[in-house]
Amino acid sequence: MTDSCPHPLSRQLLQLILDDRTSDRFVCELIWQRLGYAPADGLEDGPAPWRATAATPSDWALAYPLAPALIAERPPSVRLTRSIAAAHKQLLKQQLGFAGYRIGELFPRRTRRATAVNWLLADLAQRSEPLPESGPLPPLLDPPADPATGHPIDRSC
Repeated sequence: MTDSCPHPLSRQLLQLILDDRTSDRFVCELIWQRLGYAPADGLEDGPAPWRATAATPSDWALAYPLAPALIAERPPSVRLTRSIAAAHKQLLKQQLGFAGYRIGELFPRRTRRATAVNWLLADLAQRSEPLPESGPLPPLLDPPADPATGHPIDRSC
């Protein structure tokens, strides 16, 4: 996902994010794109960092000139939660019927994924865009053996 057009969202994709079937990096990229971050050109090993652009809201760009790890780190996830308008705080429940995780499934990275999905739904609502039932999907992963640490690929992000 490196082009300027954000990856299309769908009910199916958002449910797969909640089911932990995508990488945390993919979830971050969905949000970074919509916040105006773009992959930086560079010769670094591994995935290129994403940097704020002129399209990035100034409060995000000042706090995070490099796109933040929204799932791995608490402070950017808190900022994401606070950026959801009050009118959109319940979209996860209203549109996807998500009632939350059970006690044995409750891990910080999972709750941050739920926050990410709610933010994506709020972003769609603010843009008055519909949420299609299905659409393009990334390569799917099996749910991680340890939901607290996530997929092996996520440990490098």
